Amino acid sequence: MADGPPAGLPPSGSPRPGPVRAPPPPTAGSQLSPLRRSGGSACSSRDNSAERDPPGLARTAPAAGIMKDGSRQRSLQKKTVSFSTMPSSRKLSSTAACISFMLEGCEMKKVRSNSRMYSRFFVLDPDLRFMHWEPSKKDSDKAKIEIKSVKEVRVGKKTPILRSNGLSDQFPDECAFSIIYGDNYESLDLVASSADVVNAWVMGLRYLASYGKHTLGGAPETSRPNPRTSWVSSVFDIADLEKEGRIPVSRAMQLIRALNPGMKASMIELKFKELQKAASEKPREEVSCEVFVEAYCELCTRPEVFFLLVQFSSNKEYMGLKDLTIFLEAEQGMEGVTEEMCMEIISKYEPSKEGREKGYLAIDGFTRYLLSADCSIFDPQHRRVCQDMSQPLSHYFISSAHGACLAEDSCFWGGSTSDIGGYVAALKAGCRSLELVVCDGPSGEPVVGAGARLAFSRVVGAVAEYAFEASEFPLILCLSVHCCCAQQRVVVEHLRKTFGDKLYLVPPNPNEGYLPSPERLKRCVLIQGRKLPPSCQSSEGEVSDDEETSELGLLPSEERREQPHHRRVLCHELSDLVSLCQMVSFQGFEASRRVQRYWEVCSFSEVEAGRYANEEPEDFVAYNKRFLSRVYPSPMRIDASNMNPQDFWKCGCQMVAMNYQTPGLMMDLNAGWFRQNGSCGYVLRPAIMRDEVSYFSVNRRDAFPGISAQLLHLKIISGQNLPKPKGSGAKGDVVEPYVCAEIHGIPADCIEKRTKTVLQSGDNPVFEESLEFQVNLPELAILRFMVLDDDYIGDEFIAQYTIPFECLQTGYRHVPLQSISGDALPNATLFVHVAITNRRGGGKAHRRGLSGRKGRRMREYTSTKATGIKAIDEVFRTATPPLREATDLRENMQVPRTLWSPSRSCAA
Repeated sequence: MADGPPAGLPPSGSPRPGPVRAPPPPTAGSQLSPLRRSGGSACSSRDNSAERDPPGLARTAPAAGIMKDGSRQRSLQKKTVSFSTMPSSRKLSSTAACISFMLEGCEMKKVRSNSRMYSRFFVLDPDLRFMHWEPSKKDSDKAKIEIKSVKEVRVGKKTPILRSNGLSDQFPDECAFSIIYGDNYESLDLVASSADVVNAWVMGLRYLASYGKHTLGGAPETSRPNPRTSWVSSVFDIADLEKEGRIPVSRAMQLIRALNPGMKASMIELKFKELQKAASEKPREEVSCEVFVEAYCELCTRPEVFFLLVQFSSNKEYMGLKDLTIFLEAEQGMEGVTEEMCMEIISKYEPSKEGREKGYLAIDGFTRYLLSADCSIFDPQHRRVCQDMSQPLSHYFISSAHGACLAEDSCFWGGSTSDIGGYVAALKAGCRSLELVVCDGPSGEPVVGAGARLAFSRVVGAVAEYAFEASEFPLILCLSVHCCCAQQRVVVEHLRKTFGDKLYLVPPNPNEGYLPSPERLKRCVLIQGRKLPPSCQSSEGEVSDDEETSELGLLPSEERREQPHHRRVLCHELSDLVSLCQMVSFQGFEASRRVQRYWEVCSFSEVEAGRYANEEPEDFVAYNKRFLSRVYPSPMRIDASNMNPQDFWKCGCQMVAMNYQTPGLMMDLNAGWFRQNGSCGYVLRPAIMRDEVSYFSVNRRDAFPGISAQLLHLKIISGQNLPKPKGSGAKGDVVEPYVCAEIHGIPADCIEKRTKTVLQSGDNPVFEESLEFQVNLPELAILRFMVLDDDYIGDEFIAQYTIPFECLQTGYRHVPLQSISGDALPNATLFVHVAITNRRGGGKAHRRGLSGRKGRRMREYTSTKATGIKAIDEVFRTATPPLREATDLRENMQVPRTLWSPSRSCAA
């Protein structure tokens, strides 16, 4: 053991401050009232009681279910409270601070083998050699542990005593830890009042135990400058242009904000004043180097990140190459990590020259790395096109827009102020199916929309300019034509002139069975619309207009009843532009199987598609394996609100038309979903929804044959630089955030869970709460994070982020938060830990994105157990091979397989 304490600790023999006591329990007058769900948001809750919670309380609430339409059940929730012995103003920014806390001591509960808990006062001896507790029936020599005998410090319920049935529900996992010590590996099991106290003891004990085992770094020397403070001092020296040992406060604030983006200037200025006052200095307009270094270390050290670094650091307060390798492999799930890779990370993120030269990552470099895109929760493999794009077009979900140019609060057929910017924004977001409603315009020039009167030529020109900026895969223009034949011919002229050879005009091959692939149709524009029958030889003819009329709500209900088969005149030139996406009326699933051709497309109203999804889901899935279907919002959505796309994706509907201009939960799901394949606008459907031999029931309540259910273990650790919700100015800087984690997917997977509320948290709350979800069909699941204010004025929404389950990266990750409109919030993040395991056997899940048929090694075969009676065992031994064959046959029939080559079929 080292003879002296680490830098910053009181010397041996110095008097120990008095014990830190937990606050008293709440009195009867502080009883908390239930929470009532607010109807305005996707995941809202607030306290309607007039009483305010006592300081130091934290609220939790049980999970609320997600309704079928994506809304939440309105359920009563109750607050629960927890107390912390760690003062909220006390920030542990180094192991020295942790050991100082241990020297002061605190109360914790000691758990005995009989599952009883006893409150004891635990303290570290001034000589840093022993940890002891009092009162105790044992002799004072026995009620202690020698630090050098400590073998391991475990966080959580990691011993049989803490996992016993009598204790498992009495305290949260993050408040428990165990000290394994002695040659017999005995355990001292403790329960602290908060995760902060656990972190302080675990960090300090691991640090002190390491000094007895690792002699490479030697004992800490108080005279040796800390590498971090040396680096911060060098930054100060560069900013000290006058070389007077002081710099203006404004310059110091700019410097800290440059080193730690997102930090508020008011917080930095207040810290400078506090430190100057503590040093008996008068507040002044200049800052000394000592004050600057101390302010930086206190403001820019995140305790949860420092705790993580100490967990993996084998020597002092930084990660060497071996430590970083273990962290990347064990926690971040990286494979084939080499020293060269670690050195590249250190060179990229470690700010100090000493760290880069000697090959270690200190707290600032480690924090920068965790905040970087390299450590994002979104798997970088999915930032580019990563799926097989040679399947038939009907095997993909296609990003689709409905009336993209409408204002949020306008009625489609009313006097809205349309703008081309809506179309451009949709195309830039990866939209691949765009609706254009064409009407008669003045001077013989057709227009798009009825109220806006945007010239068709102008709209088509903008579409052509941005058509393939975000994606090179085919763009489907859904033309809803409501103009005379003369202006229809003008439409044809503009389309041919603007798109040229990009228009796909090749007639479909009746001998093929499926649509061509997106790969084959790259940079092609497909026109979706009605087509004149081959028997029509004249220049004009009539076609059905039922779907378009219903979709646009052009006729009142009485008129539609009187005129059930609405028809319009179509010119031959416009009909000839329609090739692979010919609109037809839906005649029923049985009729479609018999007579519908693969290039024919049916449109369904939201209500009609919802009825099929509820009453005939299996037939709907089977229909969509071969044919394209488009679902459009109900005309009753006069506010341009959105339907839940998951209701129709789960039935295989490829094009679910969304109002891109209307933000909210539904557009978050749509935008998040289509990020998973390079934001190209096409997402390959799960194999179980594509292959002819597979059977898929969306209403199944358990795991699917051949697809392993996944367990998502999600720990919400902390938030950074959270913005204020709208209308919160009356509250000042006070925000009381909580996090909702929602799973959207098939009905069996839809669920929401939330963390406790962190009171008086400022911008950087610490949650430290674990949530767990079972996901039966990962390939259709979406995870959505919502950060909300529990005591809001105006709007409770703070931030959100939506990500497909298949895109999650495991390990310690930062979630880049977004606004309600999907725009990035600068420097606003959630710090989380993600672990995904298979339902059976635990451990890491197999690589996602390929979840289809189980390999033989993953299958569970029926086996026989020997009885010891030779005659019986010989008889049953012969049954094993047939049982294995039966299992293989069942799996091969129930789980989808590719029975043909789509690329060969499309190229035929």
